[in-house]
Amino acid sequence: MKITRIRVYRKDLTYVGGIYRWGRGNAITVAASTVVVLDTDAGLSGAGEFCPCGDNYMEAFGHGTEAAARLLAPALLGQDPRQLSVIERLMDNTIRGHGYAKAPFDAACWDILGKATGQPVWVLLGGRHTDGAPLYKVAPQNAPDQMVAEMNALRETGYRQFQVKVGADWVEDIERIRATVPNLLPGEKAFADANQGWRVDEAIRVARATRDLDYTMEQPCQTYEECLQVRRRIDLPMKLDECVTTIDMVQRVIRDRAAEVVCLKISKQGGLSKARRMRDLLIDNRIPVVAEDSWGGEITTAALAHFAASTPQEFLINTTDLHNYNNERTGTPLPPTRNGRLYAPDAPGLGVEPDFDSLGEPVAVYG
Repeated sequence: MKITRIRVYRKDLTYVGGIYRWGRGNAITVAASTVVVLDTDAGLSGAGEFCPCGDNYMEAFGHGTEAAARLLAPALLGQDPRQLSVIERLMDNTIRGHGYAKAPFDAACWDILGKATGQPVWVLLGGRHTDGAPLYKVAPQNAPDQMVAEMNALRETGYRQFQVKVGADWVEDIERIRATVPNLLPGEKAFADANQGWRVDEAIRVARATRDLDYTMEQPCQTYEECLQVRRRIDLPMKLDECVTTIDMVQRVIRDRAAEVVCLKISKQGGLSKARRMRDLLIDNRIPVVAEDSWGGEITTAALAHFAASTPQEFLINTTDLHNYNNERTGTPLPPTRNGRLYAPDAPGLGVEPDFDSLGEPVAVYG
């Protein structure tokens, strides 16, 4: 089997809530998604998707995957997409870094391998450890009473875990945390996600002012070293996200016992193949994970569903249904969600096909 054609599509996804605010001064209304489709001489096609949470998150600006496709296409055309490790090494040797741009190509190869073997991707990843992954939903940064109202509305639709967006003015963030965390019902969880927005001193002050509350502090500062400094001064559980990008960083987290939870965004980690290795290493060292990505539609969520399903239940904190954040679609059928849980499809591959009616014409074709 050989890759004979590569198609790249662009799709703007508008946020269902209007404006999505997070971190220090970040706000998006539209996320620019890129869908990659690999066609083969066997009549099988596979799809992957990458979508940043705004142009300043995970890629400097513009459409990084489109730019990467121009370099990757000559290396990938004629290759067997079922040979996942070969494809991964080819991409890494062609482009140093920029894992987010290569991630959709990796997902498309997993999709093709599943279709070629007649197996869903969760089987290829090791089996279904979790049948229905618990979902979290974001309460975007807003006035405290509005965030509480958002949590209450989400609870009515089945969500039991909430990510409270902070990371702006630290004094106001204390008010946000003190309003939202006491709003939790028994069995619910809250993560106060600063998205790197605080300085070390600000994060420590927030922790001290909310030390009587039960929540997890997420990525308070920009660097790993800063987050570790905060961790050593507070008694809240710590979740790391943006600073954990490579297997080397995973090893540092394990060595330093730097977090109780690590968020693995498939695109941030460089693709499903790399994310799987990082997840397994963390779990082998008894550190639970979140199965996530930066943003995206149905194709991204399908990959997350398989990643989450193949994660041992006791080490999976939660995942997210990114396709439900958008007004537009990238794939069909919709990954199934019920009662606050995400279920991995049983169809071969990812179980979701590109919605070409929604995607329109490709912005680039190679081969």
